Amino acid sequence: MDFKGCYTALVTPFTADGAVDYEAYRALLEWQIAEGITGIVPCGCTGEAATLTHEEQKKVLSFAIETVNKRVPVIAGTGSNNTAEALDLTKFADSAGADGALLITPYYNKPTPAGQYEHYRCVAEAVKIPIMLYNVPGRTGISILPETVARLTEIKNITVIKEASGDLEQVSRIATACDIQILSGDDSLTLPIMSVGGTGVVSVVANLIPGEFTALVNAYLTGDTAAAQAAHKKYYGLCKAMFIETNPIPVKTSLAAMGKIQEAFRLPLVGMGDENKKKLKQVLKDYNLI
Repeated sequence: MDFKGCYTALVTPFTADGAVDYEAYRALLEWQIAEGITGIVPCGCTGEAATLTHEEQKKVLSFAIETVNKRVPVIAGTGSNNTAEALDLTKFADSAGADGALLITPYYNKPTPAGQYEHYRCVAEAVKIPIMLYNVPGRTGISILPETVARLTEIKNITVIKEASGDLEQVSRIATACDIQILSGDDSLTLPIMSVGGTGVVSVVANLIPGEFTALVNAYLTGDTAAAQAAHKKYYGLCKAMFIETNPIPVKTSLAAMGKIQEAFRLPLVGMGDENKKKLKQVLKDYNLI
């Protein structure tokens, strides 16, 4: 699979009593596809997978895969710091018809590079679908070394990495060390990462502007650097606003303000503070989203 373009790290909408809101979820999926998104990534960090039970996660993944019905790729979030759990979820995603799986670096237990390698190897060798490595040290407390990434690419179905370290030096070292596709994990760094060899983004802000952010990526990929730079400058403020509090609190608050989901979270996440919410709504008004 060729990982080029804009993939939405889709939120998981909840009802007021905390259940998964499948009606709203279906509407989000249909809207994303209609807007021309490259692909969907359910049950990642933005999808609040950490607060879903494994049975819920499997149900959400199945629902997304069945609803999308191969119209665009679905890259299932199946990561865990427990290798056995990641293996179970990834095998499920493979059997359910996902087009790939996103696996976060094991968090909290902070494995050594040898442990990271064995974690990913164990999962990747058990399935046929492509595996997307996910490096996000701000959440996991540890980074994947470029040398480890290069070693992992020797496993045939590890073909892409979502890089959310915020470090262009890290991206450049990976691009130099091995032949792996690199997707930005930071919306505001999408264009800079593509300029050093990246091929797109797994995006939070695409929850709000799927068509526009896909157009930014596609402009660069087709050689229209000026259009990509103009879009980068235009949407930079909106990208940064999605992180004024812990993701996905701002993006779900934004979607609620747009009338697409309820403003509901699972503990330990809670609604935004009044001051930040006021700032966020002003940004949404500035971008004509509400």
